[in-house]
Amino acid sequence: MAVTHLGSISFSSSMPSVSCPSLKHPINFNKNKPLIVAAMSDDPVREWILSEGKATQIKGISPIGGGCINRATRYDTDAGSFFVKTNRSIGPSMFEGEALGLNAMYETGSIRVPKPYKVGSLPTGGSYIIMEFIEFGASRGDQSALGRKLAEMHKAAKSEKGFGFHVDNTIGRAKASKEPGTFIQKCCDRAMFVAWRFMEREHDI
Repeated sequence: MAVTHLGSISFSSSMPSVSCPSLKHPINFNKNKPLIVAAMSDDPVREWILSEGKATQIKGISPIGGGCINRATRYDTDAGSFFVKTNRSIGPSMFEGEALGLNAMYETGSIRVPKPYKVGSLPTGGSYIIMEFIEFGASRGDQSALGRKLAEMHKAAKSEKGFGFHVDNTIGRAKASKEPGTFIQKCCDRAMFVAWRFMEREHDI
């Protein structure tokens, strides 16, 4: 999946301040008619793309399949494409953890992952994350090279407990705690053991 730029989520700007856009058309203050003005902040995803995302026009919005927890959407603009995930019932903490993890993986320079740009709350409830869009290729590529790069990524990780990320994340809607003795920790230990033995056998690591 070759990444086209979905947007560079600088997680330091996960909750940037919102500036009110100027109105393009004058308002007719007719007392006989109710004044209804839809603020751009009613759609924070669109607002970010047309401001910090450096786009001046959104050319197309299309759904992307593959997930059952969040809604995934591609935004095509004159500044490139962005990948957006939204969830109408879960707050931003889930996407904040995802963005922190993506940034940590991105900074290793090993496997190409989408760079997160922005996380925030939706005005009607729920949350969103805006990321760089990566265009996948048709080929699965060199799986051996992928395995080596994945090993490089894990070697770059540091944890006081010897495993896991420094913040808890989620698997679907469930919180994935890395505390010793939990189901998640036991499953990860077993999966990593099997994968490591395979790498030792197949690639003489």
